[in-house]
Amino acid sequence: MSSKICIISGPTASGKTGLSIELAKLYSGEVINFDSLLLYKEINIGTAKPTPLEIGNIKHHMIDIASISSPINASDYMKMTLPIIEELLSKDKMIFLSGGSGFYLQAVLYGMFDSKTTPKDILEKSEALFQTEGIKPFVDILKIHDPVSFERYHENDHYRIRRAVEHFWHNNSPFSTAREDMMENRDENSNIKKFGWDIHHIYLDLPKDEHFEIIQKRTTQMLEDGLIEEVKNLLRQGFKGDEKPLQSIGYKETIEYLNNHLTIDEMQERINISTRQLAKAQRTWFKKVDKIEYHPLEERDKIKSDFEQFLKN
Repeated sequence: MSSKICIISGPTASGKTGLSIELAKLYSGEVINFDSLLLYKEINIGTAKPTPLEIGNIKHHMIDIASISSPINASDYMKMTLPIIEELLSKDKMIFLSGGSGFYLQAVLYGMFDSKTTPKDILEKSEALFQTEGIKPFVDILKIHDPVSFERYHENDHYRIRRAVEHFWHNNSPFSTAREDMMENRDENSNIKKFGWDIHHIYLDLPKDEHFEIIQKRTTQMLEDGLIEEVKNLLRQGFKGDEKPLQSIGYKETIEYLNNHLTIDEMQERINISTRQLAKAQRTWFKKVDKIEYHPLEERDKIKSDFEQFLKN
Protein backbone atom coordinates (compact mmCIF):
# COMPACT_ATOMS: atom_id res chain seq x y z
CA MET A 1 0.00 0.00 0.00
CA SER A 2 1.34 3.40 -1.02
CA SER A 3 1.65 6.32 1.39
CA LYS A 4 2.77 9.01 -1.05
CA ILE A 5 0.65 12.11 -1.66
CA CYS A 6 1.57 15.09 -3.82
CA ILE A 7 0.04 18.45 -2.95
CA ILE A 8 -0.14 21.12 -5.67
CA SER A 9 -1.07 24.48 -4.18
CA GLY A 10 -0.61 28.18 -4.83
CA PRO A 11 -2.57 31.39 -5.31
CA THR A 12 -5.45 31.52 -7.74
CA ALA A 13 -4.51 31.50 -11.45
CA SER A 14 -1.05 30.04 -10.87
CA GLY A 15 -1.44 26.92 -13.02
CA LYS A 16 -2.35 24.30 -10.41
CA THR A 17 -5.04 22.59 -12.48
CA GLY A 18 -2.84 22.19 -15.56
CA LEU A 19 0.09 20.83 -13.59
CA SER A 20 -2.01 18.36 -11.62
CA ILE A 21 -3.49 16.94 -14.82
CA GLU A 22 -0.06 16.84 -16.48
CA LEU A 23 1.55 14.93 -13.60
CA ALA A 24 -1.45 12.63 -13.17
CA LYS A 25 -1.12 11.64 -16.83
CA LEU A 26 2.60 10.96 -16.49
CA TYR A 27 2.30 8.90 -13.31
CA SER A 28 -1.11 7.21 -13.69
CA GLY A 29 -2.48 9.24 -10.79
CA GLU A 30 -5.81 10.68 -9.76
CA VAL A 31 -6.63 14.23 -8.69
CA ILE A 32 -8.46 15.25 -5.52
CA ASN A 33 -9.62 18.85 -5.66
CA PHE A 34 -9.36 21.13 -2.61
CA ASP A 35 -10.61 24.31 -4.24
CA SER A 36 -13.82 25.08 -2.35
CA LEU A 37 -15.71 26.50 -5.35
CA LEU A 38 -15.07 23.52 -7.64
CA LEU A 39 -17.22 21.46 -5.28
CA TYR A 40 -20.40 22.98 -6.73
CA LYS A 41 -21.99 21.61 -9.88
CA GLU A 42 -23.84 24.76 -10.96
CA ILE A 43 -20.84 27.10 -11.24
CA ASN A 44 -18.21 26.51 -13.89
CA ILE A 45 -16.91 29.49 -15.84
CA GLY A 46 -16.34 31.84 -12.89
CA THR A 47 -14.53 29.13 -10.94
CA ALA A 48 -12.13 28.27 -13.80
CA LYS A 49 -13.30 24.67 -13.42
CA PRO A 50 -11.40 22.35 -15.79
CA THR A 51 -13.45 21.33 -18.80
CA PRO A 52 -14.05 17.68 -19.78
CA LEU A 53 -11.58 18.23 -22.62
CA GLU A 54 -8.88 19.43 -20.19
CA ILE A 55 -9.56 16.61 -17.74
CA GLY A 56 -9.46 13.95 -20.44
CA ASN A 57 -9.30 10.49 -18.91
CA ILE A 58 -7.81 11.64 -15.59
CA LYS A 59 -10.07 10.71 -12.70
CA HIS A 60 -10.99 13.74 -10.56
CA HIS A 61 -12.55 13.63 -7.10
CA MET A 62 -14.38 16.30 -5.08
CA ILE A 63 -15.60 18.25 -8.11
CA ASP A 64 -19.33 18.80 -8.78
CA ILE A 65 -20.34 16.95 -5.64
CA ALA A 66 -22.71 19.54 -4.11
CA SER A 67 -25.20 22.29 -4.92
CA ILE A 68 -24.65 25.97 -4.20
CA SER A 69 -27.86 25.81 -2.18
CA SER A 70 -26.11 23.52 0.35
CA PRO A 71 -22.57 24.83 0.96
CA ILE A 72 -19.84 22.48 2.20
CA ASN A 73 -17.48 23.61 4.96
CA ALA A 74 -13.95 22.41 5.72
CA SER A 75 -15.15 19.81 8.22
CA ASP A 76 -17.58 18.32 5.68
CA TYR A 77 -14.84 18.31 3.09
CA MET A 78 -12.45 16.46 5.37
CA LYS A 79 -15.01 13.76 6.21
CA MET A 80 -15.71 13.17 2.52
CA THR A 81 -12.08 13.26 1.37
CA LEU A 82 -10.31 11.02 3.90
CA PRO A 83 -12.04 7.80 2.68
CA ILE A 84 -11.15 8.67 -0.93
CA ILE A 85 -7.48 9.09 0.01
CA GLU A 86 -7.39 5.80 1.89
CA GLU A 87 -9.08 3.94 -0.96
CA LEU A 88 -6.69 5.33 -3.58
CA LEU A 89 -3.63 4.60 -1.45
CA SER A 90 -4.85 1.02 -0.90
CA LYS A 91 -4.86 0.66 -4.70
CA ASP A 92 -1.32 2.16 -4.92
CA LYS A 93 -2.66 5.13 -6.86
CA MET A 94 -0.61 8.31 -6.92
CA ILE A 95 -2.72 11.09 -5.39
CA PHE A 96 -2.48 14.72 -6.47
CA LEU A 97 -4.26 16.99 -3.99
CA SER A 98 -4.74 20.18 -5.98
CA GLY A 99 -6.26 23.54 -5.07
CA GLY A 100 -5.95 26.87 -3.33
CA SER A 101 -8.35 26.66 -0.38
CA GLY A 102 -5.85 26.36 2.44
CA PHE A 103 -8.38 25.67 5.19
CA TYR A 104 -9.74 22.66 3.31
CA LEU A 105 -6.23 21.29 2.83
CA GLN A 106 -5.43 21.94 6.49
CA ALA A 107 -8.54 20.03 7.56
CA VAL A 108 -7.43 16.97 5.58
CA LEU A 109 -3.81 17.05 6.75
CA TYR A 110 -4.31 18.04 10.39
CA GLY A 111 -7.98 17.55 11.22
CA MET A 112 -10.27 20.21 12.65
CA PHE A 113 -9.33 22.33 15.62
CA ASP A 114 -11.59 22.15 18.66
CA SER A 115 -12.90 25.55 19.66
CA LYS A 116 -15.02 26.91 22.49
CA THR A 117 -18.72 27.30 21.81
CA THR A 118 -19.54 30.94 21.13
CA PRO A 119 -22.25 32.26 23.51
CA LYS A 120 -25.66 32.87 22.01
CA ASP A 121 -25.63 36.61 22.77
CA ILE A 122 -22.34 37.02 20.84
CA LEU A 123 -23.77 35.16 17.84
CA GLU A 124 -26.92 37.31 17.92
CA LYS A 125 -24.83 40.47 18.15
CA SER A 126 -22.75 39.30 15.18
CA GLU A 127 -25.78 38.45 13.07
CA ALA A 128 -27.53 41.74 13.84
CA LEU A 129 -24.44 43.76 12.87
CA PHE A 130 -23.90 41.73 9.70
CA GLN A 131 -27.52 42.11 8.59
CA THR A 132 -27.54 45.89 9.12
CA GLU A 133 -24.02 46.89 8.04
CA GLY A 134 -22.52 43.93 6.18
CA ILE A 135 -18.95 42.68 6.58
CA LYS A 136 -17.19 46.08 6.71
CA PRO A 137 -17.43 46.70 10.49
CA PHE A 138 -16.05 43.21 11.14
CA VAL A 139 -13.11 43.90 8.85
CA ASP A 140 -12.50 47.21 10.63
CA ILE A 141 -12.50 45.48 14.03
CA LEU A 142 -9.93 42.93 12.86
CA LYS A 143 -7.76 45.65 11.37
CA ILE A 144 -7.47 47.31 14.80
CA HIS A 145 -7.64 44.40 17.25
CA ASP A 146 -6.34 41.40 15.27
CA PRO A 147 -4.15 42.58 12.37
CA VAL A 148 -2.77 39.06 11.81
CA SER A 149 -6.26 37.73 11.06
CA PHE A 150 -7.00 40.90 9.05
CA GLU A 151 -4.06 40.08 6.76
CA ARG A 152 -4.90 36.39 6.67
CA TYR A 153 -8.55 36.44 5.59
CA HIS A 154 -9.84 37.69 2.27
CA GLU A 155 -12.68 40.21 2.58
CA ASN A 156 -15.06 37.74 0.89
CA ASP A 157 -14.40 35.14 3.59
CA HIS A 158 -17.29 36.36 5.73
CA TYR A 159 -17.48 33.20 7.83
CA ARG A 160 -13.90 33.34 9.13
CA ILE A 161 -13.84 37.11 9.51
CA ARG A 162 -16.97 36.97 11.64
CA ARG A 163 -15.68 34.00 13.60
CA ALA A 164 -12.47 35.88 14.42
CA VAL A 165 -14.43 38.94 15.60
CA GLU A 166 -16.79 36.77 17.66
CA HIS A 167 -13.75 35.18 19.31
CA PHE A 168 -12.38 38.64 20.12
CA TRP A 169 -15.68 39.77 21.61
CA HIS A 170 -15.96 36.62 23.69
CA ASN A 171 -12.34 36.33 24.88
CA ASN A 172 -11.05 39.90 24.55
CA SER A 173 -7.99 38.49 22.79
CA PRO A 174 -7.08 38.00 19.10
CA PHE A 175 -8.24 34.83 17.39
CA SER A 176 -4.83 34.67 15.69
CA THR A 177 -3.19 34.12 19.09
CA ALA A 178 -5.47 31.17 19.87
CA ARG A 179 -4.85 29.83 16.39
CA GLU A 180 -1.08 29.94 16.86
CA ASP A 181 -1.43 28.00 20.13
CA MET A 182 -3.46 25.34 18.32
CA MET A 183 -0.98 25.19 15.45
CA GLU A 184 1.88 24.36 17.84
CA ASN A 185 0.23 21.05 18.75
CA ARG A 186 -1.19 20.13 15.37
CA ASP A 187 1.64 17.84 14.20
CA GLU A 188 1.19 15.38 17.06
CA ASN A 189 -2.49 14.91 16.24
CA SER A 190 -2.26 15.21 12.47
CA ASN A 191 -3.78 12.85 9.92
CA ILE A 192 -0.32 12.80 8.30
CA LYS A 193 1.08 11.08 11.37
CA LYS A 194 -2.03 9.00 12.04
CA PHE A 195 -2.11 7.49 8.54
CA GLY A 196 1.63 7.61 7.83
CA TRP A 197 1.40 9.77 4.73
CA ASP A 198 4.54 10.78 2.84
CA ILE A 199 3.92 14.31 1.53
CA HIS A 200 5.55 16.20 -1.35
CA HIS A 201 4.19 19.76 -1.51
CA ILE A 202 4.57 21.66 -4.80
CA TYR A 203 3.72 25.35 -4.39
CA LEU A 204 3.31 27.42 -7.56
CA ASP A 205 3.82 31.17 -7.59
CA LEU A 206 5.27 33.89 -9.78
CA PRO A 207 6.13 37.60 -9.55
CA LYS A 208 3.09 39.72 -8.70
CA ASP A 209 3.18 41.90 -11.82
CA GLU A 210 3.47 38.86 -14.06
CA HIS A 211 0.73 37.14 -12.10
CA PHE A 212 -1.63 40.11 -12.39
CA GLU A 213 -1.32 40.00 -16.18
CA ILE A 214 -2.42 36.36 -16.07
CA ILE A 215 -5.32 37.26 -13.76
CA GLN A 216 -6.49 39.98 -16.16
CA LYS A 217 -6.31 37.63 -19.15
CA ARG A 218 -8.25 34.98 -17.26
CA THR A 219 -11.01 37.45 -16.36
CA THR A 220 -11.28 38.49 -20.01
CA GLN A 221 -11.46 34.84 -21.03
CA MET A 222 -14.20 34.10 -18.48
CA LEU A 223 -16.31 36.93 -19.89
CA GLU A 224 -15.72 35.69 -23.44
CA ASP A 225 -16.67 32.17 -22.33
CA GLY A 226 -20.04 33.38 -21.04
CA LEU A 227 -19.73 34.25 -17.35
CA ILE A 228 -22.57 36.78 -17.53
CA GLU A 229 -24.89 34.27 -19.21
CA GLU A 230 -23.93 31.63 -16.65
CA VAL A 231 -25.03 33.94 -13.84
CA LYS A 232 -28.23 34.91 -15.68
CA ASN A 233 -29.11 31.22 -16.02
CA LEU A 234 -28.53 30.62 -12.31
CA LEU A 235 -30.86 33.49 -11.43
CA ARG A 236 -33.47 32.15 -13.89
CA GLN A 237 -33.28 28.80 -12.13
CA GLY A 238 -34.36 30.44 -8.90
CA PHE A 239 -31.08 31.07 -7.12
CA LYS A 240 -31.20 34.46 -5.43
CA GLY A 241 -27.54 35.44 -5.59
CA ASP A 242 -27.05 35.53 -1.83
CA GLU A 243 -25.96 31.89 -1.71
CA LYS A 244 -22.44 31.77 -0.26
CA PRO A 245 -20.77 30.40 -3.44
CA LEU A 246 -22.45 33.16 -5.48
CA GLN A 247 -20.87 35.76 -3.21
CA SER A 248 -17.44 34.62 -4.42
CA ILE A 249 -15.23 36.56 -6.81
CA GLY A 250 -16.63 36.81 -10.31
CA TYR A 251 -20.18 35.93 -9.37
CA LYS A 252 -20.69 38.72 -6.85
CA GLU A 253 -19.48 41.37 -9.31
CA THR A 254 -21.53 39.92 -12.16
CA ILE A 255 -24.68 40.02 -10.02
CA GLU A 256 -23.95 43.67 -9.20
CA TYR A 257 -23.57 44.33 -12.95
CA LEU A 258 -26.89 42.62 -13.71
CA ASN A 259 -28.53 44.74 -10.99
CA ASN A 260 -27.19 47.86 -12.76
CA HIS A 261 -24.85 48.74 -9.88
CA LEU A 262 -21.74 48.44 -12.07
CA THR A 263 -20.84 48.99 -15.70
CA ILE A 264 -19.25 46.06 -17.48
CA ASP A 265 -15.83 47.76 -17.33
CA GLU A 266 -16.23 48.39 -13.59
CA MET A 267 -17.29 44.78 -13.11
CA GLN A 268 -14.21 43.49 -14.93
CA GLU A 269 -11.90 45.81 -12.99
CA ARG A 270 -13.40 44.73 -9.66
CA ILE A 271 -12.99 41.05 -10.53
CA ASN A 272 -9.33 41.67 -11.37
CA ILE A 273 -8.66 43.60 -8.16
CA SER A 274 -10.54 41.13 -5.95
CA THR A 275 -8.69 38.22 -7.54
CA ARG A 276 -5.37 39.94 -6.88
CA GLN A 277 -6.43 40.49 -3.25
CA LEU A 278 -7.40 36.83 -2.95
CA ALA A 279 -3.98 35.81 -4.29
CA LYS A 280 -2.34 38.00 -1.63
CA ALA A 281 -4.41 36.33 1.10
CA GLN A 282 -3.51 32.88 -0.23
CA ARG A 283 0.20 33.75 -0.27
CA THR A 284 -0.09 34.88 3.35
CA TRP A 285 -1.84 31.63 4.30
CA PHE A 286 0.72 29.35 2.66
CA LYS A 287 3.70 31.37 3.92
CA LYS A 288 4.12 29.20 7.03
CA VAL A 289 3.41 25.88 5.31
CA ASP A 290 6.24 23.46 4.48
CA LYS A 291 6.49 23.37 0.72
CA ILE A 292 8.82 23.65 -2.28
CA GLU A 293 8.14 26.79 -4.30
CA TYR A 294 8.37 26.87 -8.09
CA HIS A 295 7.72 29.31 -10.92
CA PRO A 296 4.98 27.48 -12.87
CA LEU A 297 6.20 28.65 -16.28
CA GLU A 298 9.97 28.63 -15.89
CA GLU A 299 10.66 25.63 -13.64
CA ARG A 300 8.62 22.84 -15.20
CA ASP A 301 11.61 20.52 -15.58
CA LYS A 302 12.71 21.07 -11.98
CA ILE A 303 9.18 20.34 -10.75
CA LYS A 304 9.26 17.00 -12.55
CA SER A 305 12.79 16.05 -11.54
CA ASP A 306 12.11 16.85 -7.87
CA PHE A 307 8.91 14.84 -8.03
CA GLU A 308 10.80 11.91 -9.55
CA GLN A 309 13.24 12.08 -6.64
CA PHE A 310 10.33 12.05 -4.18
CA LEU A 311 8.99 8.88 -5.80
CA LYS A 312 12.38 7.17 -5.53
CA ASN A 313 12.95 8.00 -1.85
